[in-house]
Amino acid sequence: MSKKKKIFAIILCVFVLGLVLTPFLYVQVNKATYKDRVIDYLTEEKGYEKDEIQSVKGVWGVKLPPFFATVVFENEPYIEYTYFAHNEVIQFDYVITEEGKQKGITENDLINYEPGV
Repeated sequence: MSKKKKIFAIILCVFVLGLVLTPFLYVQVNKATYKDRVIDYLTEEKGYEKDEIQSVKGVWGVKLPPFFATVVFENEPYIEYTYFAHNEVIQFDYVITEEGKQKGITENDLINYEPGV
């Protein structure tokens, strides 16, 4: 194979690899960005301590909006809150896990719920 063909093949491989990796990197970067925005919102604006937050996950969803974050608080391990973090961070929804439902947890029991915010 000539030197020009080898260089062309390498450039083509790098280009194809870039096309394949770009969507994956886009999703991962956005998930991390939304996670960070929600953590900043909870700690800086809402006054939560980091040890009060059990987990925050950036999520790429099927429905719109495509990116959001889910939060589980230490004091409510059976509730998963959904936050949107596009222009501003807002708590959108919550889900009571099956275990939480079995324990009889209802919306009236929620500690970190922000209705209408």
